[in-house]
Amino acid sequence: MDRDHLTEYRYARAKKRVEKIKGFYIHVIVTVLIIPFLIFINIKFVPEFYWFWYPIIGMSVGLFFHWFSVYGADKLGLGRDWEERKIKQYLDEK
Repeated sequence: MDRDHLTEYRYARAKKRVEKIKGFYIHVIVTVLIIPFLIFINIKFVPEFYWFWYPIIGMSVGLFFHWFSVYGADKLGLGRDWEERKIKQYLDEK
């Protein structure tokens, strides 16, 4: 019976991870679709001041933090086992 619970637990974690990745991809698509629209509105109606940079910077920062919450710690080498790897590395140096 424990094996069934372990399988269910792993499945639930995998499903949650896939949902996070899907949410990130949706965020990327929305960002890519909105930015050209904002640039068009800015250049069409207020060409003397390029305000579109502000929402682009804000959306990019939000996208970075979303990426970091989904992939970042693992991609930067700061995943769950980071402390154990560092301890092993320092122990192996001597």
